[in-house]
Amino acid sequence: MTPADLSSTVARAVRRAVEDGELPAEADVPERVVIERSRPGGVGDYATPVAFQVAKTVGSAPRHVADVLARRLAAESGIERVEITGAGFLNFTLAPRSAAALVREVLSRGPRYGYADDAVEAEPFCWAPTAEFRLRAVHEAVVRILRSQGREDGGALPGVAPVARRDGDVVAAYGRSAATWAVLAVPARETPQFGAGLLVQDESGEFFLVRYAHARAKALGRGAARLGFGAEPGEFDDAPAAPAEPDAPALLRLLAEHPLVLEAAAHHRAPERLTRQLVAVADELLDFQHCVLPKGDEKPSAAHRARLALAEAAGTVLAGGLALLGIDAPDCL
Repeated sequence: MTPADLSSTVARAVRRAVEDGELPAEADVPERVVIERSRPGGVGDYATPVAFQVAKTVGSAPRHVADVLARRLAAESGIERVEITGAGFLNFTLAPRSAAALVREVLSRGPRYGYADDAVEAEPFCWAPTAEFRLRAVHEAVVRILRSQGREDGGALPGVAPVARRDGDVVAAYGRSAATWAVLAVPARETPQFGAGLLVQDESGEFFLVRYAHARAKALGRGAARLGFGAEPGEFDDAPAAPAEPDAPALLRLLAEHPLVLEAAAHHRAPERLTRQLVAVADELLDFQHCVLPKGDEKPSAAHRARLALAEAAGTVLAGGLALLGIDAPDCL
């Protein structure tokens, strides 16, 4: 079970508990349930406060709702353990998932990995010529993220703190893509920071880092093609890992959690959650890239094909995330 699957599984458990009379008929059955990574020191892998949401609509104690749901969810395949903490928080430990299956899913979904099954395309945006640059950038990103999760109604869009400098000055000084990153990388009500860091062409700048990592993933594919091999995610699980290799599980965990990040960004209408995710993926990918291609006289092996598949999957997530933010992802940088 993927973290994204867990959300729909919990929602289905609420619905069936209502249908079977274990919860009152007037209970609110959410279409989607927000699942978040457990905080450091917490229980399990993921947690949700859905019991509080349901209990509020029927006047029950959240702990009672959590008990009902925990009994049902404990029987679901892919869930190793369900625990209740506090007044009714549900905590989940998922069964280990094949790395090959995860990488294959990312590559098969492409830039739409993490989208809901009922995702819809955002309509073209029409703005008055006087509309403020940051307002446009934030609201367009929020609507794209909402649509990626199947939410056609934008609802209440976040209030936006104005940029201290005139729009024309910001875009002219930093370029539209860099300026867009700057205004999306902080919560909408905070003032964005513009400075030389937006223009640096090294990994100390987050805007450069994310696009550069995507370009590196593309370059690895081109390098592998010149060496006569391609990506094969089916062999990743069997790839031997040398002790000095980077921490591939960290990159795999970030890819697995990407759908949850998109869901949370939509729920909170917070594009900055997506920018933080992309920076984390880029960091791990740039550390991992050095073991992808053969070195010296080394021949391409199953391990190299599997690592290439993982690198390409990470590049795919970066491209898809940048597209939702309204920023291009160049193949060469």
